[in-house]
Amino acid sequence: MDSAIPELTLNDGRTIPQLGFGVFQVPPAETRTAVETALNVGYRHIDTAQMYRNESGVGEAIAASGLDRGEVFITSKLSNAAHRPDDARQAFEGTLKALGTDYVDLFLIHWPLPTRYDGDFVQTWRALEEFYREGRARSIGVSNFTPHQLGRLRAETEIRPAVNQIEIHPYLTNDMTRAYDVDNEIANEAYSPIAQGAVLDDPAVVAVARQVGRTPAQVVLRWHLQRGDIVIPKSKTEDRVRENFALFDFELDEPSMASISDLDRGEKGRIGGHPDSMDWIPGN
Repeated sequence: MDSAIPELTLNDGRTIPQLGFGVFQVPPAETRTAVETALNVGYRHIDTAQMYRNESGVGEAIAASGLDRGEVFITSKLSNAAHRPDDARQAFEGTLKALGTDYVDLFLIHWPLPTRYDGDFVQTWRALEEFYREGRARSIGVSNFTPHQLGRLRAETEIRPAVNQIEIHPYLTNDMTRAYDVDNEIANEAYSPIAQGAVLDDPAVVAVARQVGRTPAQVVLRWHLQRGDIVIPKSKTEDRVRENFALFDFELDEPSMASISDLDRGEKGRIGGHPDSMDWIPGN
C-alpha cells in the first residue's frame, strides 16, 4: 500500500487505507479510465458496488495497472436485489468474475432494507459470513445500518461487521451512529463526504480553507480523516483526483475542526436515502 496513506486496523485484524477512491455515479464506460487515473495518482483503495454496474471497469483498471493484486484494496457491495442467501451467493460470484479476482478485501450489505424481505437482513449477513469463512471476502461489513440494526446483527449472528459505510459530511455528521460504531469497534466509512459538493461554498468551510491555504474540498476531507473515519471521495477530473489525494501534509486545528462540525443539520442535512425507509430494488 502507498505509504502516504494511513491505514486503520479493522476488528478482524486486517488493515484498510483510510483514503479511498469511490466510483458511485461514474458511468460504466468511464470507470476504467477514472480508476486508472486514481491508481496513477497513488490511491490503493477502490470502492465499487454491484448496483453501480461498473465493477468490470474497476477490474480492468487494476489488471492494466501492473500493480500486484495485494497492493489494491477492493470494496464492493451486495445489490438490494440479492438479499436472499442463494441470490447473495450468486451475486457475489458475479462480483468476483466482474472484478477478475478470486477475493475482495471488503464486501458490504449495501442497504438493510427493513421493509423488504420480511425485514430479514440477518439471513443476508449469514451469507456474507460464509464468504468471509471461505476467505473470498477478507473482511465483511455493512452500509447504511443504524445502531438498532447493528444491534440485531450482534445479537443474532457470530461475526461483527468490520465496517459501517454511512453518509457523513459536515451537514450530516451522523454522530450517534458513529459513536455506536466506535463503541463496538466497527470502523466508520464516510460516503458523500463533501455532500456532493453542497458544503464547498459554505462560509465556514471557505474561511478554514483560506486560513490553511487549501481548497474547501481538501479541508472537508481532512476534517473526516482527523475524526478517524475512512473517506472515499470520487471525481472523474484528474486535477480533482490529485487534489483529493493531497491531504497528508497539513492539519486542521481544534477551532477549525469545531467550526466545520458545527455545520451539522441533523436529518435535514441528509442527501441520500434513510436506512429505515430505503426500499429501492434494481429492476422494480
